[in-house]
Amino acid sequence: MIGLMKLIGAMLVIFAGTMIGFHQASRFVNRAVQIRQLIQALQRLETEIVYGFTPLPEALAKIGRQLSEPLAFLFQRTAETLAGQHGYSAAESWQQAVAECWNKTAMKAPEKDTVTRLGFSLGVSDREDQIKHLRLAMSELQAEEETARDEQRRYEKMWRSLGLLAGALVVIIMY
Repeated sequence: MIGLMKLIGAMLVIFAGTMIGFHQASRFVNRAVQIRQLIQALQRLETEIVYGFTPLPEALAKIGRQLSEPLAFLFQRTAETLAGQHGYSAAESWQQAVAECWNKTAMKAPEKDTVTRLGFSLGVSDREDQIKHLRLAMSELQAEEETARDEQRRYEKMWRSLGLLAGALVVIIMY
């Protein structure tokens, strides 16, 4: 009976280690995917500004409805705050939404810096200047996406293996 309990315990430890490894590996995948989604969302925002002449709160809400979480929250929250009666500017609304949602994303500090800087130009200048800022942000995010894909190729498999091996090491040390 004790041998069976040890075997079950060992299997659970190895399973837990493997799941931790898979979770860490998924963060590398999610980062690249979320950066790509953010770039596409900014392209849609550019289209709304240039061709749709859509007011910023409406454009942000529309884009937010098309996205999946956690990025949908960023656009929807900005639209809600901007459309509300609190008197927040577009930049303040954007900064507040970034602060609230960024921890839910898999993205890192370079992407956050780019998105934060973009917020300072939203709704402040004319269309042409906003388009320049959007394109600059998209190009910076594309560079970060390349970095994220490289990291994914390098570390995804390593984390999966490391999780399994760490679980096995804990089992070996325990028994």
